[in-house]
Amino acid sequence: MADQKAKWTVMVYLAGDNNLDGAGVVDLKEMKKVGSSQKVNIVAQFDRIGKRGATKRYFISPGGELEADVVEDLGETNCGDPNTLAEFILWGAVRFPAEHYLVVIWNHGSGWDDENIYALARNIKMGIQRKNRTISVIDHATEGAIPYSRMRSVSSRQLRRAVFNTSIKKALTTRAIAFDDDSRDFLDNIELKNVFSSVTAKLGRKIDVIGLDACLMNMVEVQYQLKDAALFCTGSEEVEPGDGWPYDKILTALAAKPSMTPEEVSKMIVDKYIKSYKAADGVTQSACNMTRAHQVGVAIDGLAKALLDGLSSSGVRMSVVQARSQAQAYYTPQYVDLADLCGLLGGNSTTREIRAASAAVVDSLFNGMVVKSGHKGEAVKNSHGLSIYFPTKKISPLYCGLDFAQKTAWGSFLSEYVGMAGRRSA
Repeated sequence: MADQKAKWTVMVYLAGDNNLDGAGVVDLKEMKKVGSSQKVNIVAQFDRIGKRGATKRYFISPGGELEADVVEDLGETNCGDPNTLAEFILWGAVRFPAEHYLVVIWNHGSGWDDENIYALARNIKMGIQRKNRTISVIDHATEGAIPYSRMRSVSSRQLRRAVFNTSIKKALTTRAIAFDDDSRDFLDNIELKNVFSSVTAKLGRKIDVIGLDACLMNMVEVQYQLKDAALFCTGSEEVEPGDGWPYDKILTALAAKPSMTPEEVSKMIVDKYIKSYKAADGVTQSACNMTRAHQVGVAIDGLAKALLDGLSSSGVRMSVVQARSQAQAYYTPQYVDLADLCGLLGGNSTTREIRAASAAVVDSLFNGMVVKSGHKGEAVKNSHGLSIYFPTKKISPLYCGLDFAQKTAWGSFLSEYVGMAGRRSA
């Protein structure tokens, strides 16, 4: 146990009460390859599924049996309840105080959109294979689902934290980062902000680094929602491969140099993550300076207004449609790389105002917010660190609830763009 203030406390919130239960055990064992030291505390909370459903808190020590690291047995909890996450973070900070805090949220995740997937798929049981060990199985599909044969033919490394929501992607566009298959709810984007706002208020300080070990989470909308809660945030624009973060490599680097600053830690996570995969995996990871999210929002607001002013011109509309169709997109095609989109808008035959506004967005990204961006694989070669929501046919009714949509004109631009597309096809 920690009896003096360490340099870092790493808190990993494993929302495993779903089809990723087995994967959580594997990642905890990766953490044990390094374990805690006087300078670095490693703690975790793991909510398990079914009969193993007790939630336990761990102080991870080097080697030995995982159960020996249990410091609290909480019984059955709901990892989708924001209070559960808040209590864990506060417990970790009070029980294991440190100069810096890295909080990692581990689980599903698919961008910004907060549809309640359990209202749509309450009775669907799904699963994946991980390294030839079955975690759970699909026993039936639904309209728009990925067939079982298709799942068997795709590497499980590409399915882990996106399998549930993408399997029913025709019915939902969800950004629930902590799914809980027992309690049938999740931490949505607004609740996630509320959790960190509450925690930082009680701690009297920001979290140094928030880590999103989940799919499709490094979006402008997500970063903007959490901008007042942390100094840095790391996450992926694309779906994460089956093994997620390489915790052993990340923690080994931190243990070797616990004096690392929050920015150095966030960059190191990106580096270790990208190096742990092959090009065929098609991976992305980036670190963002959250203190610059407001400036990026201002720049995007300017771009949205310039686009709105120009959409009345058929030539501009065609240029925007072309830029959107060519922009780097991800497993959820409504998400596109922001810098790539702006580069295309700036190079196409748009207005002078749109070109200037696009350049301003790129400048705000590369000269402040995105401190490190990595990618590997042809399919994600035009990734630059942050994606943005850009649907072409329909906007989720929940989008207007996001801080980003309320503080910028991007939502208004999307409404006009999608509306024009609908009128043209009518």
